[in-house]
Amino acid sequence: MSTLQGHLYVRRTSVPGSVRAEAEHFTGGRNMVERPESEKRVDDSEFMDIAKDPAQARILRKALERLAEGGAGDTLKEMAQEVLSGRVGLREASTISAYSDALVTGMQPFKEKWDQTSDSERQNLAAQGERHLEEERQEIAKEQREAQQGGRGARTGSKHGGKGWSL
Repeated sequence: MSTLQGHLYVRRTSVPGSVRAEAEHFTGGRNMVERPESEKRVDDSEFMDIAKDPAQARILRKALERLAEGGAGDTLKEMAQEVLSGRVGLREASTISAYSDALVTGMQPFKEKWDQTSDSERQNLAAQGERHLEEERQEIAKEQREAQQGGRGARTGSKHGGKGWSL
């Protein structure tokens, strides 16, 4: 299936239910296919508009990485890959019906399990979640300290001390 929208030619892939599109710009009679770098990955900051803090953003990114491995099906794998590559934002992905339908379907077993969970079990799960968040916060703080220490003290004196320079 393909459509022409202005100067952008959108072609859906052959994967059933797929919404990944390749963009081809028509310039000067030549097709220019835009493809991002295959190794490009967004970092945790990409999710700060959704997450409340860096630890939640990191947990969200890690969850997307697990989805990108394919364990939840091809549609969610594709969605996660698109978001992690930066081609689609997470908010935008959630508005794409194929992705949102797959998310709702995939969450149904968790909802059913949650509905059957007692209040005390829910409190225990909430406490586990808080501990996990705190562990991520501590890991982020440790990484930041290491990065700051790596920037300081690694060299003594200026890189260019001026010795041996002449004009």
